[in-house]
Amino acid sequence: MIKKIYKFGGASVKDAAAVRNLKNIVVQHKDEDIFLVVSAMGKTTNMLEKALKDFREHKGELGIEALGEVMSYHEKIILDLFDQNHEHPVIESVSELFIELWEKLQCTDQPYDYQYDQTVSYGELISTTIIQEYLNHCDVPCRWLDARKYVLTDDRFRSASPDWDETRLRISKLNEEHIHGIVCITQGFIGATVDGKHTVTLGREGSDYTAAIFANCLDAEEVTIWKDVDGLLNADPKRFNQTVQLPHITYSEAIELAFYGASIIHPKTVKPLQNKGIILKVQSFLHPDHTPSVIDGKADPNIERTPSYIVKDNQTLVSISPRDYSFMNEHNLRLIFGACDELNLHANVIQTSALMLSFCFDHDEEKLKGLVASLRETFQLKYNKGLTLFTIRHYDYSYTMGDAFLQGKKVYLKQSSRSTLQYVIER
Repeated sequence: MIKKIYKFGGASVKDAAAVRNLKNIVVQHKDEDIFLVVSAMGKTTNMLEKALKDFREHKGELGIEALGEVMSYHEKIILDLFDQNHEHPVIESVSELFIELWEKLQCTDQPYDYQYDQTVSYGELISTTIIQEYLNHCDVPCRWLDARKYVLTDDRFRSASPDWDETRLRISKLNEEHIHGIVCITQGFIGATVDGKHTVTLGREGSDYTAAIFANCLDAEEVTIWKDVDGLLNADPKRFNQTVQLPHITYSEAIELAFYGASIIHPKTVKPLQNKGIILKVQSFLHPDHTPSVIDGKADPNIERTPSYIVKDNQTLVSISPRDYSFMNEHNLRLIFGACDELNLHANVIQTSALMLSFCFDHDEEKLKGLVASLRETFQLKYNKGLTLFTIRHYDYSYTMGDAFLQGKKVYLKQSSRSTLQYVIER
């Protein structure tokens, strides 16, 4: 029976050295019946998003050399892992995946969100193909599973939600099929519509959510997210000095942090684990012996008081007011949020006044254009791009780090609740 789910993100498989490190971790724990969920390597998703943009701008009329950057990146990793063996079978397997990707990138007459899922999903297919071959090469028996055969969803492309009944039926059978000592590996972030015809993605950084889905359906004991930091920190160490590890937080606090943009876990990850009482650990793949952070249902008021600082860049702030100067009443709110729902546009912070609604979201040029087109007849819209959303959880204690971060920054919006303080500021 599969007991533990290990999720490795892009940074933990970004190069050959990182993949070797993954192998070492797997070797240490392979007798514990572990199941691997793996993201695309390094910044592959970003590279594929850029390729998609290029193909759409050129009506699909680009040769396979347009994928040169992402192809050479993976080729370097493969040759490093397999001792410069240009004839290893994995090269042919990955080449076939790139040809499929190139063909799908040419289909630019499709809606953007649909084509996004059919193409960007190849990052995970390629990474898991390479890693499965490498583990077997190192005498670590490994079985490759196509997540699209197990995670079945609706057809909301780029933000799909699981069909839990069908997904559970598919995944639960893996416990019956599991052979002790054989490591299973599958892709994070991706799934398929219930009819199996179309690839979907679960939202950016959705590999954590995939791990939680498999854990829930397999009745696993715990999920470990392997990161390049020493557990769950109260701020990004690349942006703040004197960060501290949160050794333990509750499910509810983790959901709050994820909702406000803490990059350590995907916002939808916690609920499937909370429903089954499955422990979530955040552990360093660089220092695997370091004590991980633990997320579960046990309250710890001392830890919950520690201020956390969350920064989300590349935000767009939109301010909307009725053209007829009517109040921002329930009817107007329904029109605005209905448009957001149609565009799958998530508001990260919302503020209302008598005549205006303001909110910010992760910048997406296509969604911004869609929002303006949908509302401009009834509303006046103003927007600012390139902003930053800065959130402080438990600000009522001490947030000197926040003062330093805000110093000299223009504030476009400020909002506070009993435990959370948010600013939309210039970058």
